[in-house]
Amino acid sequence: MKQVFFRTDLAIEMQQWMTERDGQAPDGVKVRTKVGEFVQATEVSILTTQAEEAMGRKRGRYVTLEAPLLRQNHTECLEETGALLEEVLQDFLALERRETVLVVGLGNRFVTADALGPKVVEGIFVTRHLKDALPPELQGAVRPMAAIAPGVMGITGIETGETIRGVVEKIRPSRILVVDALAARKFSRVNATIQISDTGICPGSGVGNRRMELSRRTLGVPVIAIGVPTVVDAATLVWDALHLAGVKEGEGKEAAEEVLLPYAADLFVTPKEMDAALQRLSSTIAAAVNAAVHPKFRRQDQGRYFY
Repeated sequence: MKQVFFRTDLAIEMQQWMTERDGQAPDGVKVRTKVGEFVQATEVSILTTQAEEAMGRKRGRYVTLEAPLLRQNHTECLEETGALLEEVLQDFLALERRETVLVVGLGNRFVTADALGPKVVEGIFVTRHLKDALPPELQGAVRPMAAIAPGVMGITGIETGETIRGVVEKIRPSRILVVDALAARKFSRVNATIQISDTGICPGSGVGNRRMELSRRTLGVPVIAIGVPTVVDAATLVWDALHLAGVKEGEGKEAAEEVLLPYAADLFVTPKEMDAALQRLSSTIAAAVNAAVHPKFRRQDQGRYFY
């Protein structure tokens, strides 16, 4: 595989870059696209070990919902996105009647561009603690669900994966839903894209701060990851501009890093309206998770505050 001159957590961006470079989709990678009124859903399936190595992504399914109007307070777009997200999550989770779901909100709640996970957790309808205390008419309406926002090691002094592993060993969930902020290659995808995958996640990998992997291999439980790109690597933005000006790949990367030195390795860009976008996206994701997990919940019944 040739050197990649950008950072991204999105499988669709790697697939598109390789297709543009080679003139065809990578071997062992299957792509399906569904176009809606406001949202385009693309499923990238990595099927072989060779494709896994070429893509730099674990074998599995990656569904990406792209909707430029997510960056705005567009009611119809948010509704369509929420409905599609609920549908995808139900497919990925494939829950039986009483299986327990643990929602994990990764990130630093004090940094807006990294606060998606903790904000989603605030909107989760947790029910595991209720057990048999629910009235009979609600027994079949909800499943046991717990939620945790473990913070980041710089604040807690504890490896996030260690915290999650301890919780998993204690409550033994059937599925884990991990929510985190991601990095994208293209600024047009920031706050306008949601990726869902069944391969787990490495917290912080998109910004070069890789922590313990959260996956079925490390936790012993299927891990579904939900992510929204909230930042773009600044060096990638500069390189893209130079590339459009006709500068070659290797030369472009070197020029981009030289322009940004001494911050090239850790400078990331996020939109100024991040606060408002975070509220809309986190509430929409939380509502979709609640509806996907609890049999009798409807997103529309959870209030219109997330619009």
